[in-house]
Formats: sequence, structure tokens, C-alpha cells
Amino acid sequence: MHRTAGQVTTRESFNNRGEWITQAHCRNIDPEELFVRGAAQRKAVAICRHCPVVLQCRADALDNDVEFGVWGGMTERQRRALLRKHPEVESWADFFAGQLEASQG
Repeated sequence: MHRTAGQVTTRESFNNRGEWITQAHCRNIDPEELFVRGAAQRKAVAICRHCPVVLQCRADALDNDVEFGVWGGMTERQRRALLRKHPEVESWADFFAGQLEASQG
């Protein structure tokens, strides 16, 4: 279990999109702001910077091969690079949840 900005993050929360998406900082933003190119991506990534569910969002995008837009603070290019670098990861939700659990000792 991991606490982030007043919320509890468990391994199950990574797999329950309905649980975490309501806490996303982008939930009330025009989606067009997250599907941008070039320098505008920095602004979209900044929206994610302090989001309490950034890892859940990132895992969701990576596990579902989302090709377009900024998700979990990562651009399309960054996600593709991460997927190429770590082809051994079968579940990014499990990977990130495991990292959080390990950091809690």
C-alpha cells in the first residue's frame, strides 16, 4: 500500500481504471489539450506532474498500447522508447505497483 497526496494506492488500484480516473488532474480538461504535437506537449506533460494517479495512467497507456496523446506524463515518443527498452515487462500496472510497494519497505 502507498499513500500519495491523501489517497491510498494499492496494486488493485492500478487495474481498476474507474477507481483512479476520477482523481486524475486532467479529468476536467479539454482532451484536445492532451493530444498535441511539438512544444505544446510540454504543457500537457506539466498537467501530469503533480497528479496523484500519474503511474496508474502511465501503466494504463503502456499496457493498452495507446499510441497518441500525453498519458501519465509521457509523450508518445517517450512511451515507445520505454516499451522498446523493456520488452520483458508484461504488465506495467504490476511493474509500477511493485516499485511503489518496494519503496515502502
